[in-house]
Formats: sequence, C-alpha cells, structure tokens
Amino acid sequence: MDFYHLLLSLPNIFLSSVSQGILWALLAIGVYITFRILDIPDMTCEGTFPFGGAIAAVLIVSGSHPVLATIVAFLGGAGAGLFTGFLHTKLKIPALLAGIITMTGLYSITSRVMNNSPQVTLLGEKLFFDFFKGLGLEKTYAVMVAGLLFLLVVTALLVVFFKTEIGLAMRATGDNQEMSEANGVNTNVMKILGYMLSNGCIALAGALVAQNLGFSDLNSGVGTIVVGLASVIIAEVLFPNKSLMIRLITVALGAVIYRFLLAVILEFPIQAQDVKLFSALILILCLTTPLLKEKLGGKKA
Repeated sequence: MDFYHLLLSLPNIFLSSVSQGILWALLAIGVYITFRILDIPDMTCEGTFPFGGAIAAVLIVSGSHPVLATIVAFLGGAGAGLFTGFLHTKLKIPALLAGIITMTGLYSITSRVMNNSPQVTLLGEKLFFDFFKGLGLEKTYAVMVAGLLFLLVVTALLVVFFKTEIGLAMRATGDNQEMSEANGVNTNVMKILGYMLSNGCIALAGALVAQNLGFSDLNSGVGTIVVGLASVIIAEVLFPNKSLMIRLITVALGAVIYRFLLAVILEFPIQAQDVKLFSALILILCLTTPLLKEKLGGKKA
C-alpha cells in the first residue's frame, strides 16, 4: 500500500482502533494493577484472557444472557487470580513462575470449558453489542459505545476502591511491602486481592473481545502480556506523573494508541505470522523511549 492510500484509509483505521482498543483497555488496566500498583510481573493474563472468552462464549451458546455471561467471565478470571495469588503468597512460589504455572493449567481448563474444541463460534447468538446495534448504531459504533460503558464502570469502581482503606493498603503494599507489614497490613491478602482484580479485568476483556470477533479462540491469549505492557508503557511515556484516576484513563488511551499503531502496520503487505513480531517491536520502542529521551535531554544540557 502506498502512502496516499494509507492516508485515505486512516479515518477507518482510527475508528476500528478505537472500538477495539476500548475493549483491550480492560486488559491493559488489569496488567497495570499487578505490574505497577503491586509491582509484580504476572503471566497469568495469557491464560486468563482466553479463559474469560471461553466462559462467556459457552454460556451465551447455552442460552445465558450476554451480560450475565460477561460477569461470570470476570468471576472466572478473579478465581484464576486467586489461585496465582495463593501459589505466590502461601506456597512461596516466585511471582513470575506462579503466573506461568496458572497460565499453563488454564490452557487445559479452557479447552475443557470449550468442550475440547479450539473455537466456539457465536454467529447467530445474541451478544452484548446487539442491544446498541438495535438502537440503529453500526457495529463499530455499537462496540465503541458498549465497550466505553464497561470501561467507564470498571474505571470508576477501581478509582473508588483504591481510595478505600483496603485499596490504599494494596497500593502501599506495592510501594513498600516492609513498611506496610510494619504498619499491620496483611500484604499477602492485598496481593491476592490485586491478583483477583487484575485477572478479573483481563477475563472481562477476553469475554468482550470474543463477542466482538464472533468466536472464542483457545490460543487468543498468546502475546496478551505484550499488549498490556505496551499500553501501560505508552501511557507512562506520553502522560508521565499522573494521579491514579488519570493514569487509568491514560492506560486506556495507551491501548487505543497501540491498536492504532498495529492497525497501520497491518495495512502494509506483511505475513500474518509476523504480527507478533511487530507487536514485540512496538513494545521495545515504547520501553526504550524514556531512555532515549533521557540521553537526548542529557546531551542538550
């Protein structure tokens, strides 16, 4: 594709990126909770994301209301986070390894939930977005409005939660665990709650993305940690030193920006198997940007 045609297609690319990025923003917020608030590297998300999609898809196919199916997916993700938190806090397994163990086990569990099928199709089923399509909105706008509704509710609840005593204790645990323990905070409980919140949001994203795509895929979790981390880093690079509420909003914007960058790359003639490579390259660029800015700033000084 030449540059002229790319410019012409940018508005459609942008709208598509916004609608998808809003859904993926929930995953980015989940990654932010463990990666930044708790200061824990958690790989559980690569198993929780398809797990949430599988739960929602199977329940919808079985006749459940899509909103109920989506909420149950959140609870399923929270359960996976509970297990990872138990491995890390009670069995003293390192955080990274605990996440990998849960992620590996969830692959088999998700397969069982999907009745040993690699995909569960949702074609012809009543989905969460159909209500907004019934109001006369096109699919892209329906997904955008519905996803934004979920995102606003989740963000508002998280902001309120992190201002409560338990929420402040969780943030203190991530900032300084030793000091928190000295002040009587049960840091193990705080970590488990953080794992549950994080993976609940990630499973929620998986449920909404599956409904948007029209199917749940067993392997859809591959590379989700890259998506989440890239969204968080983009937010921190473009909008540094923000309060928690603003940070959650910027993380959502980071997810939209990431999807836009990836969509622009996909407009060029690349192989499908190279998408993950470009995703990794975007993350590398995001991670090295602060260092480049520091070095350039030092040279100017």
